[in-house]
Amino acid sequence: MKTIIPVVLCGGSGTRLWPRSRKAMPKPFLPLVGDTTLFQATLLRCPPDAGFGDPVVVTGTAHLGHVESQLPDPDRTAIIVEPEGKNTAAAIALAALRLPDDAIMLVCPSDHHIGDLAAFQAAARAAAALAADDWLVSFGIAPTAPETGFGYLKHGETIGDTGGSRVERFVEKPDLDRARQFLADGGYSWNGGIFAFRAGAFLAELAAHRPALAAAVREAVEKGVEEGHRFHPDAAAFAAIEGESVDYAVMENTVRAAMVPAVMTWSDIGNWQALHEALERDGAGNAIKGRVELKDCANVLVQTDGPRVSVVGATNLIVVVDKDEVLVCTPEGAQLVGKLSGAANQ
Repeated sequence: MKTIIPVVLCGGSGTRLWPRSRKAMPKPFLPLVGDTTLFQATLLRCPPDAGFGDPVVVTGTAHLGHVESQLPDPDRTAIIVEPEGKNTAAAIALAALRLPDDAIMLVCPSDHHIGDLAAFQAAARAAAALAADDWLVSFGIAPTAPETGFGYLKHGETIGDTGGSRVERFVEKPDLDRARQFLADGGYSWNGGIFAFRAGAFLAELAAHRPALAAAVREAVEKGVEEGHRFHPDAAAFAAIEGESVDYAVMENTVRAAMVPAVMTWSDIGNWQALHEALERDGAGNAIKGRVELKDCANVLVQTDGPRVSVVGATNLIVVVDKDEVLVCTPEGAQLVGKLSGAANQ
């Protein structure tokens, strides 16, 4: 098995986890589950002794300080500093162009939680084996609920004895009725945004389906500048890119889309309810952090960084105190937190 190169995409503001996650210190750099930050955990689950090579982190100037201060192994890590955000297709292309054509890339968001490390590493090896044969591979997350916040992958025919299958089609985020149908069908997985590619194969597909984007990224790399472990693509060339997600630009167009099943206690920690579900809870479903007292409560999440919070007789409630901000919402309302004026402006 070839060495797998982790490519960690590190951007975004995580506004749906306001007030803990803010522009100055967004979600990837917070210790939301356990003692390590989500960004650190992403790198730590790809160690050399499990077949992973030196990682590449793609980030922006705004997050560069956080990235460098939290690297578990700075001497092994290369950082590509995007001049501006242009979505995931361009970010992945930057990394691919800085690697040998035959490198197997494992593209990971920096802000997901994965509870089963062994299952993740097994899925990564299975995906890498397919990627070595020029499949473009998605992790298909086993769905546990009729989730409307994720895209889905419809399983196609199996690919030999690899454990993987073709992706018959990519499905946009469904409404609740369709999500229930997908769950009952059993032939669909969540699209978790984790991918494996051979660098050269990804670049060839990008050039075939989005030639202007591919050419602009290549020019930005050719005119870029190295600065120690940092690489700065040329800003003018990069500015010409029309940003697009890797799903739209490549995965939905290629005839080589594949998937591997991944049952690994995964969460994108997309909002406070998702975080509540990822945390250890007591017998009544409660999870607390900080100076908190609960009486006769069920399915309550309370986190405070200072003031004591006492909750009595509540069910299905989320309370977050961070510095001078207080958030109170229901699990259903958690999806709307990012639309609050405080979340948008901090």
